[in-house]
Amino acid sequence: QETGLTYNSWYGKFHLEMHWWHGVHFALWNRTELLERSLSWYSTVVDKAAETARRQGLDGVRWMKMTDLSGNESPSDVGPFLIWQQPHLIYMTELIYRQGQSPEIIEKYKDLVFKTADFMASFVKLDDENNRYVLKGLIPAQETMKTSETVNPPFELSYWHYGLSLAQQWREIAGLERNEKWDDIINRLSGLAAKDGLYIAAESAPQTYSDIRFTSDHMSVLGAFGILPENRLFEKPVMKNTLDWIWENWNWDHTWGWDYPMTAMCAARLGEPEKAVGALLMEKRTNTYLVNGHNYQDGRLRVYLPGNGCLLTAVAMMCAGWDGCETENPGFPKDGNWNVRWEGLQKMP
Repeated sequence: QETGLTYNSWYGKFHLEMHWWHGVHFALWNRTELLERSLSWYSTVVDKAAETARRQGLDGVRWMKMTDLSGNESPSDVGPFLIWQQPHLIYMTELIYRQGQSPEIIEKYKDLVFKTADFMASFVKLDDENNRYVLKGLIPAQETMKTSETVNPPFELSYWHYGLSLAQQWREIAGLERNEKWDDIINRLSGLAAKDGLYIAAESAPQTYSDIRFTSDHMSVLGAFGILPENRLFEKPVMKNTLDWIWENWNWDHTWGWDYPMTAMCAARLGEPEKAVGALLMEKRTNTYLVNGHNYQDGRLRVYLPGNGCLLTAVAMMCAGWDGCETENPGFPKDGNWNVRWEGLQKMP
């Protein structure tokens, strides 16, 4: 649950898209066994996830969103249309593999990884006219958008590119040939849509920066280069412009606890450590931490564990960096005011 065992939130169900926030920090803080302990659940519900995909005419497994322990998905006008929980298993098992690069880890999780990627590959739609693959028929992480209207949200596009790329690497490590369909999607997946030098909330939302509906809730465009590493789908200067606009103009009073660390991670990757620290320390209601450590959201939701998990993830990344980063403590300003000491943290991908 997003409130742990403190009290029942969202009808006592847990939200699988939040598993990233609940678990990734364990690997980065050198507690990988605690992340792996939670991954055993996926094997217990894989048959139900496969049945969901089959019923929808898709391949592989479609991981549920709001579910109980047995993998039964709850009725919702949002949950069944979210997809950003889908690549989480690929991302998290990769973190486990990176710790020791053990062939046993590949053998243990490869079937789940490949079935997850099979669904991802069958979910995209081919746009013949523009020679590209698109994502549509979904509600993105920024849940203010509608299923019937949304095309190519930026975070999900980047996550599809990264998830399928990782799955291909696992095939090679396992001694298998690359999947041609996956490669075709990786090579022809749509780039992030932009307007006036800014990446927009979806290709279908050109009004992003003039309509408050698109500048509220999660600024998930920053997750495309914060949660995830750089890819060919976007350009850094445009992403920096987007970060700057969001920083100055976003409807910050309508955000959630994990939005601030996500912003910090994007800022760190863009070489903006002042903004990275500033995001973590921003004085907003949903960025409040009570004396008992709980991330306060409002009177209804006084405990919000995704905020805690994302904070730990961001701090680890701001200290240890990410693959290819050679800057010491890249998420902290080099102005003489910071003396950052740490040990045992791991790089993010």
